Amino acid sequence: MAQLRFEALKRLSERPKVHVDLSTPFVSKFFGENVYGIEQMRATLAPAVFKKVSQAIKNHEKIDEATADAVASAAKSWAISKGATHFTHWFQPMTGGTAEKHDSFFDALAGIEKFKGSELVQQEPDASSFPSGGIRSTFEARGYTAWDPTSPMFLYGKTLSIPTVFVSYTGETLDTKAPLLKALKAVDIAATQVCQLFDKDIQHVVASLGSEQEYFVVDSALFQARPDLVMAGRSVFGHSPARGQQMEDHYFGSIPSRVYDFMKDFEIEAWKLGIPVRTRHNEVAPSQFEVAPLFEEVNVANDHNQLLMDVMNRVAEKHSLKIIFHEKPFAGLNGSGKHNNWSLITDTGVNLYAPTSSARDNLMFLTFFITTVKAVHEYSDLLRASIATQANDFRLGANEAPPAIMSVFLGSQMSAVLDELEKKGNVKIEKGDNMYMKLGIDQIPEIILDATDRNRTSPFAFTGNKFEFRAVGGSDNCATPMTALNTIVAEQLTHFLAAVNKEIDKGEEKRIAIVNVLRQYIKESKNIRFEGDGYSDEWVQEAAKRGLSNLKNTPRALEAYLQKKSMDLFEKHGVMSHKEVEARTEIRWESYIKRVQIEARVMGDLAMNHIVPTAIAYQNKLITNANGLAGLGIDNKAVVQTIKEISGYIEIIKNGVREMVEERKRINKITDTHKRAIAYCDDIKEKYFESIRDAVDKLELLVDDEDWPLVKYRELLFLR
Repeated sequence: MAQLRFEALKRLSERPKVHVDLSTPFVSKFFGENVYGIEQMRATLAPAVFKKVSQAIKNHEKIDEATADAVASAAKSWAISKGATHFTHWFQPMTGGTAEKHDSFFDALAGIEKFKGSELVQQEPDASSFPSGGIRSTFEARGYTAWDPTSPMFLYGKTLSIPTVFVSYTGETLDTKAPLLKALKAVDIAATQVCQLFDKDIQHVVASLGSEQEYFVVDSALFQARPDLVMAGRSVFGHSPARGQQMEDHYFGSIPSRVYDFMKDFEIEAWKLGIPVRTRHNEVAPSQFEVAPLFEEVNVANDHNQLLMDVMNRVAEKHSLKIIFHEKPFAGLNGSGKHNNWSLITDTGVNLYAPTSSARDNLMFLTFFITTVKAVHEYSDLLRASIATQANDFRLGANEAPPAIMSVFLGSQMSAVLDELEKKGNVKIEKGDNMYMKLGIDQIPEIILDATDRNRTSPFAFTGNKFEFRAVGGSDNCATPMTALNTIVAEQLTHFLAAVNKEIDKGEEKRIAIVNVLRQYIKESKNIRFEGDGYSDEWVQEAAKRGLSNLKNTPRALEAYLQKKSMDLFEKHGVMSHKEVEARTEIRWESYIKRVQIEARVMGDLAMNHIVPTAIAYQNKLITNANGLAGLGIDNKAVVQTIKEISGYIEIIKNGVREMVEERKRINKITDTHKRAIAYCDDIKEKYFESIRDAVDKLELLVDDEDWPLVKYRELLFLR
């Protein structure tokens, strides 16, 4: 094993540089060239067909068979002209990733390339081996993928990829996209109805998303020499290097040349696929980086994020690099999030979370702003559950990421506005010569445009014209938290409209009715607002006083999905049935169990087959040395002390691994998935992971560097 480590280091030193050059500095010349989107449809479809398709996409209507045939024929011709030989329905099963089954355009019987509308609209992949949470039995294999025309087709390699939903033979959804689409429809309907209190011209509201993707980059040879990274996605062992992130010199620093070339390369491929990546920079931890796109409609943005991760992995191979999206791949260093920047945009071009100089629009802004805060307050546990994963548990609350306690950060200016509105005050907030926005009614003070600070310790923060859901994990699929967020906002908007109409029916003037309901919401949701340090112990104590949950692990956090309140919420808005919610919760408990199992097995294998033998071999060297010193009459107490220390750590490791194996055997007999997940959390992860790791990491400091079998943190993080 030690030999593998040094071979990897040798390969790293011999890496040739991969040069990447843009053929043109004008990205606009090739942006989206591998996408069969609206513009490509406009150019290749008959005007009447294009009109039908664009209207269907805009209004979420079904596309008829004749139109589908025309789209399929044009898409096939476009794809083949660019070298495609196959097509695939690209879907997102409940595995956290994407899936695809490729079929050839070539029909051997007909001797020609064919692609019918029926093949575009629907396919039948085997559904038996995908997680279903009990919806389908293993022997019931039939499942269907159905075309999602709201997300454009794209050419990936030589394959035309068609974004689709994935459903069972009996109609239940088996993916993350279908519930998301339903949640987006729900928030569109609810938000549009509320908007029409202010502007009758608004006919649709679109949720937008910009997901900042954090990730680590390490050399592929070093990665392959770490079985834990290969099998579990994170390092289960590894002593912190002398220098980590404490100098704060990596954040926004000069991008290392090898990583810079990789970034240029994957950005080019992303642009060709219509992914609007814009920002790149070093993140806080060594070898950690970030890429951020422009905002897009949530469904498309999520598809693009899933595709981007795949593109990054493939391009990294060309550069002999490995991308790690795991939320906490290295202990003692910042983990990786996927900050979801979310807002609502009307079809008239108004960002509902952006203050303006219009009195009407500002009251509309406050309506959506306050109602969203209220929604988070009402469903904070569900929002916490939406980002719960085994990997994210390592990151949340670890003094580098938002805590497991859900709270909302508004900023001092917006907090002052809400406080004054609650008290019916009319205090003017001033700051230099900044421009004010006037709300047009006495009960609301003037506030400053864009006067919002940021709070990186908040899981859900207002950042000027959007909310940033910072707690989403780096490897997660945004569809799950976005489904929850859009559904709870749709629900609260529905309640808001009913409350306002009730006030109006009593004879209250509309503007005053709106303000009265908003004032009530401010009072009822004050406990969820927090402007301070979310990392502090004081906040944990304060949150408990406020009655806010602190759900630190996934098995318990996921219980929120099964509350009657949550199940009824999803069913009411047509997002998921009770059966689908239960199935997804079951799947996520099962995933948690399997991931902890894998990590426990990796720890046991590395500890017993690599670490302990290495420590014993080194101990034998020391024993020889100690005996030699004694024979010469030289004091050998220091060597003997080291031998004893090594023996102590070996004993801790062996006992810990043995006990952990026996505990797993016991826990595996538990038939209830929820109880088994809790047992894996409490009796495996919490009880053994840290103690075994601590002993191994102590041995890393004692055993000769030449003998140590695992690539060390200093090598993984600083050698490129």
